[in-house]
Amino acid sequence: MIRRFLVACLVALVAAFAALSHARADRAAVAARPKPQERSQTEPLGPAELKTAIDQLSAVDYAVRMNAARTLRRAPAAQAVPALLQAAKDHKDGYVRYAALVLLTGFNDPRTRALMLAMFGDPNDRLREVACEYAEHNPDPQLVAPLLEGLGKESGEFVRPALLRALAAHGSDPKVRAALLPEIARGQTLFRSALIEALGDYRADYAVAPLVETVQMEGPLQVDAAIALGRIGDKRALNALVAAQHAAPSETQPQIAAAICLLGVNCASHFEYIDKALRFAVKNAGFQPLLRSAAAAAGALGQSGNADAITLLLDAGIPSEDPARAPIALALGAVALRNTPAVLSVLEKRTDRDQAILLLRDAFDMLEEPYDKERFFVAVRRAYWQAAEGSEPRKVAQALITRLDF
Repeated sequence: MIRRFLVACLVALVAAFAALSHARADRAAVAARPKPQERSQTEPLGPAELKTAIDQLSAVDYAVRMNAARTLRRAPAAQAVPALLQAAKDHKDGYVRYAALVLLTGFNDPRTRALMLAMFGDPNDRLREVACEYAEHNPDPQLVAPLLEGLGKESGEFVRPALLRALAAHGSDPKVRAALLPEIARGQTLFRSALIEALGDYRADYAVAPLVETVQMEGPLQVDAAIALGRIGDKRALNALVAAQHAAPSETQPQIAAAICLLGVNCASHFEYIDKALRFAVKNAGFQPLLRSAAAAAGALGQSGNADAITLLLDAGIPSEDPARAPIALALGAVALRNTPAVLSVLEKRTDRDQAILLLRDAFDMLEEPYDKERFFVAVRRAYWQAAEGSEPRKVAQALITRLDF
């Protein structure tokens, strides 16, 4: 199992490098075009423009696809929402349906909920995935029944992790708890990992016992369980985490250290270790597993709001080059998606802001999480309009809008 996991990780990393290379080529092709300012919150479109923008959501050309999404985000809700609802329901292009559904979530329209409920039964995997992601971030007791029904039959590689996260977000329901706990110890590693991460994110104290059992077993899920226990914050996990720290291989030590720090124990010394491990691995080739672990550890702390951890990722990542740069960028990207305000706050204080945002752009080029990216885009645009003209928060938001092409 471990060998298969390591092979899968290697394949994923190669794919990430390939995605980053293609994305950089796409961006280079459009780099010369003028960068627009955030002009107004709504820009009315003619019927033909609206239809063209919808149809171009699946364009092969990056610039065309990006501009179509940008146009729709800036259209008045009275225009964009009906068009996106219709496209998500019955556009002939399945990818347009998917992209329209993702864009629709940024408008916070009450009609979205009914459409998402209908998508739980759609044969298109991408649409079911978005429906589950919506359910996660819009908890509703009425969604529990369809989510539990999906748990017994959903096996899509991208859909099931989203389904498990949605259920974890509804963890106050006893039926959900009873259904999720057995899933920690059974099924594919990919799905178990997604569930364990979600249990940590949603502070599932009801899952401490099985997570403690998992952290005591060497393997790919050990660090997932450790971070989850740290996020839950239950001190009953401390002895198991300390034991794991003593026994775990050096490559995973930074993440175990981050878990203990998240638990609130000796955080300063554990952060110092993570800092040294990351900087050492960046400077010395051949320590890629340690680098990935240290970057992930800093990312886990950053997601909790630790500004020093976000600063560490930026300080180590900005001057770095591939292959060291990619894992650091990915860790930073995960923080940006999970705790956008914390990243914005750190960026406001950077004198090398442009380079910091380029590192974040590398992350977004590799990350395949359109729904979470859309939530990030919404948060940044909201921050732009809420900030005073000429203020640092507005400058940061504008730089992100410009550099990340949304």
